[in-house]
Order: sequence, then structure tokens, then C-alpha cells
Amino acid sequence: RTTSELAEVVAGAVKTREPGKDPATRTFQAFRIFINAELEELQQALEASLHVLRPGGKLVVISFHSLEDRMVKQFMARHSRAVVDRRVPFAEPAPMALVGLKRVMPSDEEVKANPRSRSAVMRVAERTEAPA
Repeated sequence: RTTSELAEVVAGAVKTREPGKDPATRTFQAFRIFINAELEELQQALEASLHVLRPGGKLVVISFHSLEDRMVKQFMARHSRAVVDRRVPFAEPAPMALVGLKRVMPSDEEVKANPRSRSAVMRVAERTEAPA
């Protein structure tokens, strides 16, 4: 009936990976991600970025959990490769849309000052010349 009751049920059934964290944390996070369609929204935003970024524009994404980070990493990797059409082996490869630049993690000093930053990952890519 209440979130406290649900947290108790989860705590009895699930063991946490991080010492000192409530075992229900990930469960409530999963609910939030599902209800808000956060992964679908992220995927749409990433795809839209290819249409609005001008050549030389930077795509900067800060993710706070591994599901988001994996999506961003795979998106940037997928669009950072020239695409070769195997059916037309002598054709020029389709140009890359992005060049992955870097991944930035919070420093120990930043995590001390802001403990919520501990799981943040910032990934940066740059838009290449517009495809032909």
C-alpha cells in the first residue's frame, strides 16, 4: 500500500551491491526509468541530435547509470564509423556522422564535494561534415 512497505519487501528479497545503500534504491530507480520512458526518450534525443547538430557541433551527454551510459556509448560508436555497403564493394563508404572525443568521470575531489556525482559519466562527440 505504501512505498515504505514496498521498500521493506524489496529489502527482504534483494541484497544491495553497495554497502550502506538501501536495497530498494535500484528497484525504485527501475520504476522511475520505466514509468518516465527515460531510455526511449534518450534514444530519441540521440537520434535527433544528428539532425540538429551542425558540422563541428559538440554532442555532450551526461549519464547517471549504466543503462544510459551504454546507450550513449553505443550510439556514439555506431555513428563514429564509416559505413561500407557490402553489396557495392567499390562504392565510397558513407561518411561518419560523429567523432567520439572523450569520456569524463568526476574527480575524487568532485565526488567529495558532491557525492551524487559519483556515478556520472560525460561523453563528448563532435559532428563531422554533413553526409552527402
